[in-house]
Amino acid sequence: MKSSKMKEYTAMSVEDLKKELKELKQELFKLRFQHALNGLDNPKKIGAVRKNIARVNTVITQKESNV
Repeated sequence: MKSSKMKEYTAMSVEDLKKELKELKQELFKLRFQHALNGLDNPKKIGAVRKNIARVNTVITQKESNV
């Protein structure tokens, strides 16, 4: 899963990556909120979303430094 996500992210433009980052942050907020209120069926999903946010941030930094 990791390599396929990274391939997807590297193929995206910086603008698309920023949109994806915004969506991932919203999803993380919702997951944390649900977890605080009544718990999640799969709390590991929070960690997966955080890792995807880190991946997107990494690709954005790489693309911006190369330009």
